[in-house]
Amino acid sequence: MLLDRVPTPIAVCLADGEVLIANPAMAAQWDASPGQLRGRNLLDQFRPRDKAQITRLTEALRLGHRSRYPVEVRWRVGAEGSEREGELSVDPVGDPSVRPPALLALLRVNETAPTPAPRAAASPVEARILALAAGGATTAAIGTALGLTVDGVNYHLARLARRWRVQGRTALVARAYVLGVLSPDSWPPAPA
Repeated sequence: MLLDRVPTPIAVCLADGEVLIANPAMAAQWDASPGQLRGRNLLDQFRPRDKAQITRLTEALRLGHRSRYPVEVRWRVGAEGSEREGELSVDPVGDPSVRPPALLALLRVNETAPTPAPRAAASPVEARILALAAGGATTAAIGTALGLTVDGVNYHLARLARRWRVQGRTALVARAYVLGVLSPDSWPPAPA
């Protein structure tokens, strides 16, 4: 439960790489739920840049060393398959007398990698909501203009925010312009 609130991708695995638990941030790297990673091997999800790093890690664990082991990795993101890069830091955790120890794997995603593309464009209703929001209309005013309740407007905005992985109305409007959902050359804002 504690790991669920941490934005850093984290997994706890057995020494052989079998995932015991993963937080939502780690599972999101493959558009999966945390439960879908349980039982999978972490090394099946990531490709190390240098296989010798894995050999050194395995040998250190066998000898009982309890240090942090960084491994440069690559992986494919979700269904669209764009490639990402980052560093997987592996730390032995738990009782030092237990051999082999469980491993805590933290993923640091390289910022130079492109962010995943949004899954889909906006529906006509969502585009109209975004256009009114871009013009500065309140949630109540948007609802009145489109014949929706305030809850209905909030539902559509929250759905878009999840789909496009942004937070807040300003970020939604900005993303809508970048994606071409809103026309950049009209005022008041209008769907493209």
